[in-house]
Amino acid sequence: MVLVAVKNLITGGPTKPLLPTDQSQVGYQATTDGSFVSQFSIKEIENPRVVSDIIIGLSDGLTVPFALTAGLSSLGSAKLVITGGLAELVSGAISMGLGGYLAAKSESEYYETMLRKEKATYHESPKESVNGVQEALGEFNISPATVEAVMSDLQRNDEFLAAFMVKMVRGIEEPQEGRELTSALTIGGAYFLGGFVPLLPYFLVDTVEKGLIYSVVIMMITLFAFGYFKTVLSLGSDCLQKQRVWNGVSMLLVGGVAAGAAWALVKAIEA
Repeated sequence: MVLVAVKNLITGGPTKPLLPTDQSQVGYQATTDGSFVSQFSIKEIENPRVVSDIIIGLSDGLTVPFALTAGLSSLGSAKLVITGGLAELVSGAISMGLGGYLAAKSESEYYETMLRKEKATYHESPKESVNGVQEALGEFNISPATVEAVMSDLQRNDEFLAAFMVKMVRGIEEPQEGRELTSALTIGGAYFLGGFVPLLPYFLVDTVEKGLIYSVVIMMITLFAFGYFKTVLSLGSDCLQKQRVWNGVSMLLVGGVAAGAAWALVKAIEA
């Protein structure tokens, strides 16, 4: 179909269809003679949204609970550190998860709203929609004949046209089904796991001073490693080694400053 060909030319390869079809797993690839052949084996890549949610949860989880436990440790009670730390972990994970749920829900609602607007625009002013498609495809130097063929395909179904306009013209991706729950569990779970790391040493030692020392050492390693590998996940393995190291050091400095400030503040208040 002409529309599939145009999509592949723009994106550089097979992509997920704009709307679900009974052949949603079939891809298309350009051949040397200009035709398009189907590919029945498509390798799925990792979901960048899930990776993003994990990074968000871990970023806060490794920083906030670490600062809290470091601050509470200055009071000299391991039980207080554990109790306060666990309370913060549970409430923080719920809060972060709820935030992720609401953000994903708002994203889905916004996408549906844009679909309705594009449908209404097409029925009220078809020429405006046609101009939008022409401008979007014109950026890729697609011939007028191809653009006209694309419009002919799109106009067969207003839902198809609306989905095309939202994605290709407005640049808004369709949210995955069930994204709200996935985002909530991912962010909340990552926050809890990240926050449990600085708290763990206090369960294993007999004095709060030892717990603080072990917690600081473990978190120095963890924060640097997180910043390092977060860069690899975000920018890919081609990013410079210097950039990975710098982001690891930056994450370490942020966590260290937060924990040090919390510890000093509690000490000052206690004095």
